[in-house]
Amino acid sequence: MTRRTASFQQIPVSDADAGPYALTTGPDGALWCTLVHAGQLARLTPDGQLDRYALDSASCGPSVITSGPDGALWFTRSRDHRIGRITVTGEVSSFPLPTPGGGPFGMVSAPDGALWFTQLHGDRIGRITTDGRVTEYPLPLSGAFPSAITTGPDDALWFTLNQAHAIGRIGFDGDITLHPLPTENAAPVGITCGGDGALWFVEIGAGRIGRITTDGRIDEFPLPDPASRPHAIVAGPAGDCWFTEWGANRVGSITGDGHIEEYDLPIASSEPHGLAFGPDGALYVALEIGAVARLAL
Repeated sequence: MTRRTASFQQIPVSDADAGPYALTTGPDGALWCTLVHAGQLARLTPDGQLDRYALDSASCGPSVITSGPDGALWFTRSRDHRIGRITVTGEVSSFPLPTPGGGPFGMVSAPDGALWFTQLHGDRIGRITTDGRVTEYPLPLSGAFPSAITTGPDDALWFTLNQAHAIGRIGFDGDITLHPLPTENAAPVGITCGGDGALWFVEIGAGRIGRITTDGRIDEFPLPDPASRPHAIVAGPAGDCWFTEWGANRVGSITGDGHIEEYDLPIASSEPHGLAFGPDGALYVALEIGAVARLAL
């Protein structure tokens, strides 16, 4: 493990209590960020222009956001149990889910032309088409708390089961396979498809970074601080993966062979959550204190 110093640029995007949570790069070349406690979305261009869009409910809880196949941004509304959509010009719509109280959270755009999402409280994986048609697939166990979801290299979706301490796979046909993790109380959250063709995930409960191949082989890499509470992870442009350490106020990277580097954030207790690479090649990190941190690599 290597601890490095880094020059982060901190960009204010909201009030301190708005809660910047997740980030994605939009089809318009801007960064889009959910403000989970304010019921808003923020749009930030690399040259610093900031726009904010209020949703129809301040308490809807916009959580994870992704670019859709239709040129719009799609996001989960975890508190009013809807799926939201916003165009790059700010036109907002939303769609209800068949299961009441499902708590949609993770979301990803898939190669089948639809958006797939997790339901924290519904023990379901959902699929929504761009015209709003929803299909739900029940998990084979209850209380699993499905969290983040990503596309795999095998025409399937891979997701974390935070309370079942497992990684799941669902095919486009709805067939589900579960892979229990070797570490007790691992509580995985974020997951991404790495440049090596494996799925990389974070274990917020165990303070580890995990890797699972499409045939189910699992490796785990302990972080120096087991209480660092890694939260989100994204594949980097150099074949590594980058992750946030919510409990340690740091950002880290891990190579395919498990070498870890960590970077302290400049402001204490900034609560880093989601992260994404911008169109300028820099890493952007959502900080719950009301800002986005930018790290030029």
